[in-house]
Amino acid sequence: MTCLRVARRSGLEGAVRAYWSGESPRLVSAGLSLLAAPLSVLFATGVRIRNVLFDRGWLTVDSPPIPVVSVGNLAVGGTGKTPVSRWLVDLLIERGQRPAIVARGFGEDELLLHRRWHPDIPVIRAPRRIEGVRAAAARGCTVAVVDDGFQHRALDRTLDLVLLSPAHPLPIRLLPRGPFREPLRSLRRAHGVLVTVKSPDENATADGILDEVRSMPGHPPARLLSLLPGPWCDLEGRPASPPAGPLLALTSVAQPGSFVSLVESRSAPEASRTDRGVELLAFPDHHPYTPAELGRILETAGDRMLVTTEKDAVKLLPLCEEAGAAAVERFRVLPLEVSVGPRVEDWVQSLLDEALS
Repeated sequence: MTCLRVARRSGLEGAVRAYWSGESPRLVSAGLSLLAAPLSVLFATGVRIRNVLFDRGWLTVDSPPIPVVSVGNLAVGGTGKTPVSRWLVDLLIERGQRPAIVARGFGEDELLLHRRWHPDIPVIRAPRRIEGVRAAAARGCTVAVVDDGFQHRALDRTLDLVLLSPAHPLPIRLLPRGPFREPLRSLRRAHGVLVTVKSPDENATADGILDEVRSMPGHPPARLLSLLPGPWCDLEGRPASPPAGPLLALTSVAQPGSFVSLVESRSAPEASRTDRGVELLAFPDHHPYTPAELGRILETAGDRMLVTTEKDAVKLLPLCEEAGAAAVERFRVLPLEVSVGPRVEDWVQSLLDEALS
């Protein structure tokens, strides 16, 4: 059994996520609830009014020049949109399509990852998604995959896939009282729901989410999708040996605890001895690392190897290259890969068939 020490995130994001997960001290949580509850009601009212305006056609929806496949969610981060978007791009390429990735680009790490995974297709940053889709069409693309597009209702979508995660259990609590941007009933405008599971420990919660979605009137089809750790690699994405000994896990993702669980499941055997451990050093989601921070991270690690996510790797690589080869060699990267059975893949393929016909 490994030991885990967590360096909690500081600042506003750390406090908010601790409150959402129920990790805040009782008095702090009670005080935040008093503040968050009325704000959550106001937020819910704003979401409801906005959706009604779109549903009734009172707000303009732009028609894209090519089909649009949207991968979105209801909550703030941590559902696996980026690896699922990659998987869909691969499926589209296999079908002879020329896809483009269009994203708001709030997290530069996501754009860098897509460019690493698919260097031969356009990856377009566009806060107004319609502008990105038009740019993709002008470059000869036949379909646009929009990363995090469910709430961007100003763009008409051919296929809307929404991801839910056991990391955001039901019942839904809207911002700022919880991590959700929309209520569960908003799923009725989706074409399909995928509940993303990262470990067997999440199966029971995932089944409960599926049951809740399927009990909703007018619900879309819903399936389970696994996000499993792939082979270890280095910061450049090349195959590498597993890390051994005590480790420092470095992340700037929405759900850092899930990453630690994945690291523990894929570490070298000697890392599971009781005198070994994994310490987590968590930065805010999408954090842009600096050279000075890299120096402090390496100092904190001491003699330990560092393990990180693909999203962090694309930001850390240039800093480590500048620091020298020794810094590059200190890191191992654990990617996430989509794993589905034939029935789920056939279902997604049928949705793509319908969207592209």
